[in-house]
Amino acid sequence: MRNIINQCEEWLKNEISKANSSGIILGLSGGIDSSVLAAMAREALGRGGVLGVIMPCHSINEDENDAKLLAKELDINFMRVDLSKVFDALCSEINFDLNTLVKSNMKARLRMTTLYSIAQSKNLLVCGTSNKSEYETGYFTKYGDSGSDLMPLANFLKREIREIAKILNVPEKIILKAPSAGLYEGQTDENDMGFTYEVLDEYLSTGKINDDKARERIDAMHRRSEHKRRPIPIFKLNS
Repeated sequence: MRNIINQCEEWLKNEISKANSSGIILGLSGGIDSSVLAAMAREALGRGGVLGVIMPCHSINEDENDAKLLAKELDINFMRVDLSKVFDALCSEINFDLNTLVKSNMKARLRMTTLYSIAQSKNLLVCGTSNKSEYETGYFTKYGDSGSDLMPLANFLKREIREIAKILNVPEKIILKAPSAGLYEGQTDENDMGFTYEVLDEYLSTGKINDDKARERIDAMHRRSEHKRRPIPIFKLNS
């Protein structure tokens, strides 16, 4: 796994070089995925090549504290942009009832906009933090957390992310947290999906699964989210 990490870090350096960029920017959520990406980028690019952005939006205080802990442990530059008032203003302007899923996606897209605004002003590339387990099931927001220039972790299963986190000395507190988008108190990825990452990762890596309901749900999530993974369809006029 150390060799794989080295390869990913070398790839990251090459992508930055090809783009004539000064480094990368990423959202720091206090979760394991963004922590692993920040740690890899710190090794690959040095302190000056990484900027983390903490973007609370009516968020859980513990997540922000964990993000700050990670930034200080890695000694990377970070900043805080509170999106709560912007989010409230947008909801007010839309002026009709929005369900929880819609509001969650709005938060992710506001974060994407924030990252790109800062990235453009500082000549940075936006790095997405989605892992393979999330990417294959569509457990991400289109033009939100998937809106990025690079996706270094999209070929790593969640269990591999945990292994990398240990190698890169990500704080144990973050490694042991229940995976969550931090959308509301008590929300977890596994409750949302209806199966565990352990079951999902085994199915994605081997094609085997003992739980028929989980298999049907995973397959359905993959089918429904195909539009998130493919390029935008463009009409072509027949010659």
